Amino acid sequence: MKTAFVTGGTRGIGLSITRALSAQGYMVAAGYCRNDAAAMKTKEECGAEVIKCDLSCDGSAALLAKRALDVLGHVDVLVNNAAVSYTELFQCMTEKQIHELYQVNLFGTTETTRFLLPDMLKRKSGCIINIASVWGEVGASCEVDYSATKGAVISFTKALAKEVGLSGIRVNCVSPGVIRTDMNSHLSEEDINALAEETPLGRIGRPEEVAAAVCWLASDASSFVTGQVFPINGGLT
Repeated sequence: MKTAFVTGGTRGIGLSITRALSAQGYMVAAGYCRNDAAAMKTKEECGAEVIKCDLSCDGSAALLAKRALDVLGHVDVLVNNAAVSYTELFQCMTEKQIHELYQVNLFGTTETTRFLLPDMLKRKSGCIINIASVWGEVGASCEVDYSATKGAVISFTKALAKEVGLSGIRVNCVSPGVIRTDMNSHLSEEDINALAEETPLGRIGRPEEVAAAVCWLASDASSFVTGQVFPINGGLT
């Protein structure tokens, strides 16, 4: 049975990815941070194993990856989805917010991958899918540090794909636009409507639409695709 590990896999986009991969027959482990109720619901609904770990803590990414490897035996598909977001003027960000953004969004991605990569290299097989953001491509006012972390994830994807391609490992990135999830709950309905008007398709996205792209990148249908950034943003860019 193919296996998949989804960080931040019990809510929002991550939950949709866990659901979709489980429906396709993957044995899935889903990482989560605090919401035990959401984790238990995910386990019951999808049959996924859930692993609690706070990626904002130093060294936690390697610990989370080790637990996933213990549970799954090996990881065929790694989806680095866990992320946090803060909306604030750049100069007003607190030290705690800054640390959490870079620790979870960037180092959570790079260090989880760094721990799981040797087993993929040994097996000469693996698929890594990183979840970035449209703001990592174009930048967002009042989300400067968030944009910086997601831009770094995009660069990480392109560079690692070149490094591990000859070992049979593919690395790609999905870059969502505005998606209706808890992460965007701070936006008013007026803000949401304004963003929808700026989007050529005239609406914001659904988590299931991001999950569909992830499933395609994980499948054999994309076997000649690596180092790419897939924008799921309704034409916003």
